[in-house]
Amino acid sequence: MKAIAHDRYGSPDVLELREVDMPTVADHEVLVRVHAASVNARDWHLMRGDPYLARLALGLSGPKTKIRGTDFAGRVEAVGKAVRRFRPGDEVFGEVDGAFAEYVCARDDVLEPKPAALSFEQAAALPLAGNTALMGLRDLGQVASGHEVLINGASGGVGTFAVQIAKAFGAEVTGVCSARNAELVRSLGADHVVDYAREDFTRNGRRYDVVFDLVGNHSLAEFRRALKPTGTLVLSGGGVFEGGSVVGPMALLIKGQVMSRFARHRLLVLTATPSRENLATLRELADSKKLTPVIDRTYPLSEAPEAIRYLEGEHARSKVVITV
Repeated sequence: MKAIAHDRYGSPDVLELREVDMPTVADHEVLVRVHAASVNARDWHLMRGDPYLARLALGLSGPKTKIRGTDFAGRVEAVGKAVRRFRPGDEVFGEVDGAFAEYVCARDDVLEPKPAALSFEQAAALPLAGNTALMGLRDLGQVASGHEVLINGASGGVGTFAVQIAKAFGAEVTGVCSARNAELVRSLGADHVVDYAREDFTRNGRRYDVVFDLVGNHSLAEFRRALKPTGTLVLSGGGVFEGGSVVGPMALLIKGQVMSRFARHRLLVLTATPSRENLATLRELADSKKLTPVIDRTYPLSEAPEAIRYLEGEHARSKVVITV
């Protein structure tokens, strides 16, 4: 089968469309014919081995996992002998390493039936970014009806889902983005939009119950100025490639973990993990029309390097999707 893989860290030029072995289905796994996969910041971080500190886990001289891509949607081709939830022909979506490929194997507990209301391209855009938004707002932020929520990076892949999920929970939502993306963020349900080039939300005097940061472009002290006395700051990395770094967005996350022990505010660092239950929640939100993936651009599998190049440097809005 064909897949996008690399043996060394570097720019999108290190990625190759190559023939690789078809994955073998284990007892609790499902073989899926991939129809679409989406690009995330995670892909360029893994491709470049950036920040460099992360290479201690990713592989010092090159990536341990060579095929890029994480979330996908497609049709079941075969199932392991212990799988009872799926059968060949079922349409599914989920997360697993190696999604930029014609076929992928995933455990049945990280898959769910594809939302009926979504195309394969839309469904592929949902798992990682949607799960990040859901966990950040529901599990860490504990967002409820009437809360005032600010989403920093509201027009990005996670941000566009976060705006919609916060509104579905009954919050009053402020989205921070560029002027060119303001109308998009409003169309997703944001009650207020802040143009970061014209206004600093940490200095305008407004205070929020929850600030969900997806950019990492302010200090902890600045973020805390935007919180109510009992407010919650949820940190989830972010940023675009700026030439490589030793620590990168991890620095803010580490500071947040340390300061959380002393600050009166709740300072929380999000670690999003794949979850069958969360996929089911996202499917329900999509099928009830409360959550609709927004796709900026689509690329064929052979052009996945260009898709990552666009995402990592051009402030892509919403999601970038690979069709297979």
